[in-house]
Amino acid sequence: MSAERDIFLALAGALFAAPASADPSAVAADAARAFGNHCFNPYLTAETAHADIARPGVRVDFYDTAPFASDAPSPATGRAPTPGTDRRCEVAFDGMHVETARNGAITGLAREGIRAQTAVPAAFAAQPGTEFIAARLLNPRRIAVVQVGTRHGADGAETFINVERLNPLTEASQ
Repeated sequence: MSAERDIFLALAGALFAAPASADPSAVAADAARAFGNHCFNPYLTAETAHADIARPGVRVDFYDTAPFASDAPSPATGRAPTPGTDRRCEVAFDGMHVETARNGAITGLAREGIRAQTAVPAAFAAQPGTEFIAARLLNPRRIAVVQVGTRHGADGAETFINVERLNPLTEASQ
């Protein structure tokens, strides 16, 4: 009986020690859902973004220059804030899953009631690899731009979903 128990414990230990290789489509769906559930929330902070969105296989880039965080480069990517924005929430994951990512973004916009479409400002530069870009009015003085696309990541192709809140519009820019 002791030998059987030892074999069982050894096998159980090996199973729990082995890295879980998640299905890339499931990771993409989970990441897109997490993006939609959290990135449009105006009360999201860097701490909650990483706690609520980050998971194995999913990379999070978040900054909010006012009121919750600094404008220091993102610890996730080292990128500085995009000129003309004061907030970014981005989720990236391995593989090419643009449709899944796009659906997650659209679902998140609808869940938060962000429906008023507007033109993407001419001065706003899309990220390389963007396959979907849309702008929505958050209120009469605020625009958010959502981008979905693919790019080369550390492990090959990766999909990104990104929302950036632009600085408040001034009378001259409206």
